[in-house]
Parts: sequence; structure tokens; C-alpha cells
Amino acid sequence: MLLGLLFGLAGMGSSSAAIALPLIGDEFGIGVGGATWTISLYTLMLAVTTAVYGRVSDLVGVRIPLLVGIGLMTGGALVAALAPTYSVLLVARLLQGAGAAAVPTLGVAVLSARYAGPMRGLALGRLAATAAAISCLGPLVGGVVEHAFGWRAVMALPILGALVLPLIWRALTGEGTGASLDVIGAVMVAATAAGLVLLVQSPSTGGLVALLGTLLIVFGAPAVVWWVRRRPHGFLPMSVVRNPVVVSSAVAASAIPAAWFALLIGVPAVLVAEGWETWQVGLLLVPSAVVALFVPRFAGPLIDRVGPAASIAAAAVGASLALLLAALGTRLVSPPLLGLVVVVVTVIFGMAQPALSVAVGDAVRGEERGVALGVATLFFMVGGSVGSAFVGGLGDVVGIPLSLVALAVLPLLGAGVMVPQVRRSRVLA
Repeated sequence: MLLGLLFGLAGMGSSSAAIALPLIGDEFGIGVGGATWTISLYTLMLAVTTAVYGRVSDLVGVRIPLLVGIGLMTGGALVAALAPTYSVLLVARLLQGAGAAAVPTLGVAVLSARYAGPMRGLALGRLAATAAAISCLGPLVGGVVEHAFGWRAVMALPILGALVLPLIWRALTGEGTGASLDVIGAVMVAATAAGLVLLVQSPSTGGLVALLGTLLIVFGAPAVVWWVRRRPHGFLPMSVVRNPVVVSSAVAASAIPAAWFALLIGVPAVLVAEGWETWQVGLLLVPSAVVALFVPRFAGPLIDRVGPAASIAAAAVGASLALLLAALGTRLVSPPLLGLVVVVVTVIFGMAQPALSVAVGDAVRGEERGVALGVATLFFMVGGSVGSAFVGGLGDVVGIPLSLVALAVLPLLGAGVMVPQVRRSRVLA
């Protein structure tokens, strides 16, 4: 529960900030599309540094990397709250995301090491549910704080995560293998992932950003492949990236946070444009926080019964349908429909995240669990960055409803990726 609270506060760095995007855009004269970079860059750094923390935890244990991560998250939040310019705000959000990335990877690693079998699925489900509930309260908390103190106070909310660390310190391990960290591999992966996000967000920022994103992908992807072959035990271990369960599960599950972050951007933007106050938007999303608390009651047993592969596939299909309903809701500006869709995606997220952790944790050896979970979380959170970039980039050009329709294709592709794994699990059963 404490790890879930910490996870949720890290997630609140996006959910509470999303409610303030229109105000940030007005403050710096950049519009909502430009302000979306504060979410996209945050989730990008959250994604690309998760695997770093996973690898470091294998080497030196959980305590030091979690302490560093919380320090970066709180420091970045403070700088963001005091940022005098938009450029400083973006740098602060990068630091904040780089720190917050420690929480999901290390939290999952701690629970995966402490529990096994059905209890692991239950524990991971409770972790995801608590995190989702706190994150879902982010828009309401952010709206209330913004209404009372302004958007800068919203940026400072993740500082509360520092208060949780002393409560869980004794449960964290401080020992690792003592091996070295592949810094070059980490930079290559980060650059390639950044290229994808830049390319997706480029419709609202121009051709230069699109060109930069394309170059990073074109040169980065082959470079990562070459480096993995040269350093098979480096940042992306060959045994992990060649594991079909890890790769297919991570790719498919990445569509779930894409839907989640797309709604975090799209729903507030549409309703605030219609004259809603930020706290009113947050109040609309409160039911999703309540529902999130009950997800572990069925998510863990369901994953144990049908298997993580089928759970991820079902979640991907559900996410696609939810995005189509969200497109209709934003088109009609229907608050009840949008609130219902957020509830549905919350349930889906609460099932997909622990299913991914169970699938990856069971597919690798114990000494590789940390880095494998880090790689899986990297894919998972890159999906979130792509989702926010989709709405902030493409949505700024064609409108939020059409951007959600286009994004709905991604979860269907993810479900297709899981088909061979689902069939294999049924044969083995």
C-alpha cells in the first residue's frame, strides 16, 4: 500500500499537471498543444530511465537508486513550481520524470522479490490499484490546489513523495551484484525512445522536430541493435530482449498507458475549453479513483485464472474500445460518457500493469528480474508518452476526437501481438 501510494504520487506528476495545461499555455503564450510537452517530456524521461533504475537495483540494491530517484523527483517538482520561463519548466519536468521513474520499477522489483505465485499477482494488483487511485485523484487535487494557489503549486505536489520514503526504508534491500552499468547502451535507448515521442508530437511543433525525431529513430534503432550484440550483458541484456514473453508482453501492454495518458490530456482540455473549472473536471474523475481501489479484488485472481497473456490481450482490446468511446464523448462534449470511459480505462490499467509484471517476472531468472521489469516498464511508459504526444501533437492539428480514433489502432495491434503467446499458454495448460 505504501509503495502504491508512492507510485501514485509519482503518477500524480502527470495527472495533476494535466489539469493545469490550459493555464500553463496561457501563462507562457504557447497554447495547450505546446503545454503538452510538459507531460510528454515527463513521461518520456519516466520511460527511458526506468530500465536504468532496474539495472542499477540489480547491481547495488533498491535503497540507493530509490533515494536518488525521490531526490530528483522532489527537486524537479520544486524547480518546476518556481520556473521563470517555459524552457526552465521543461528542464525541471525532465528531471522530475527521471526521478519518478525509480518508483514503478523498484516498487515492482520489491514486491516480486517478496512474493511468489498467486500472492505475487495479488500484491502487484494492489500496488497498481493504489497507484491508479492516487493518480485518478490527481486531477481533483490539482484542480483544487490550482483554484486556491495557482498552477505552480500543482507542479510541487510530487514533493509529498519524500514523506513516504522513511516509512518503507526498512523493507528495501541494500545489496546487489556489484557489476557495472552500461551507460552507452542507456543513452542509445533513451535517444531512440525520444525520437519516437518527438515524431508523434511533431504535428503541433513543426518540421524541425519531425526531422529530429526521424533521425533519432533511423540512426538510433540500428545502433541499439548493434550495441546489444556487442554487449550481450549490457543495458539491454541479450537474454531479455530475445525473450519473446518479455518483448511481446511489454509491446502489447504499452497501449494501455497510451490510452490512459491520452485521456488525461484530452478530457480536461475539452471540458476546460467548454468553461469547466479545473476542480470540476477533477470531481468528474473521482469515481475512477474509487473504482481503482476495488480492482485488486478481481485483477489478481483473474490473472491467476486466465494467465497474464490473455489478461494483457483483453486489456488491449478494451483500451481500443474505450478510446473510440472517448472520441465520441469529446466530439459530443458529454461529461457522463467521458467520466465512464476514464473509469473503464482505470480498470483496464489496474489489470494490465500487474499482468505485465507477472508475465515478465515468471519469464526470466531471478538475477535478471530487475532489469527485465525495467525494460518492460520502459515500453509501458513509452506508450504513455506516445499517448500524450498523440493528443497534444496530432490533436492540435485534426482535433482531439480524431486523434483518439487514430490512437485506438495501437491497442488492437498490441492485442494481435499477444495472440501467439495466448495460444502457447493454452497449449501448455
